Amino acid sequence: MRVLVVEDDKGIAEGLAAHLGRTGHAVDCLPAIATAWSALCSEPYDVVLLDLGLEDGDGTVLLRRLREAPGGRLPDPATPVLIMTARDQVASRIEGLDLGADDYLTKPFDPDELAARMRALRRRLAGRAQPTLRHGDIEIDPAARTVSRAGRPVDLSAREFSVLLALMEARPHVLSRPQIEAKLYNFDSVLESNAIEVHVHKLRRKLGDTLVRTVRGVGYYVPAEPEPGA
Repeated sequence: MRVLVVEDDKGIAEGLAAHLGRTGHAVDCLPAIATAWSALCSEPYDVVLLDLGLEDGDGTVLLRRLREAPGGRLPDPATPVLIMTARDQVASRIEGLDLGADDYLTKPFDPDELAARMRALRRRLAGRAQPTLRHGDIEIDPAARTVSRAGRPVDLSAREFSVLLALMEARPHVLSRPQIEAKLYNFDSVLESNAIEVHVHKLRRKLGDTLVRTVRGVGYYVPAEPEPGA
């Protein structure tokens, strides 16, 4: 999951980035409305974690601007936003939710609760109630970051798991290599040109040749339903 943390407290931002990074997320941290808006205009984020007291204004300004953006291009006005703030008054929570926030978490909070709320946001956006994803005999648990095939665990690297999850959540739509890269790597990542191809090759070796399909010159996809007998 590609995450934008909009937080002007450097210690909090770095702590969140470290925690979320350990669980496979690509995280960008920015301290201000202006820089966050520029990032949203250039990158397709899966979720925004938004503080309200920012160095150049109130975070609700960014939230309102995002929700009023035209659809069909970046920034995506439907991007899930979770407000994380020390403002614990009921009126503040109501205002944030009414302005378009998808969730509201008051500081201090447990990072594991934050991660669980992020997963719930992604499920709701995908219209999916179950916490796990299935494709034939393959089952993915995003919370535990585990994969099994026919009930047996399959050992995947963090990157392989992230590629698989991105393709499974997007199925049956094709994701281009840049779209997959955008979900896996933050601004500071150094990316080898064939990294996605290598991850896909290893997924096919571990989970079967028919799981991830290639559309030559376009990208990769997982079909809506597995092939009979696959």
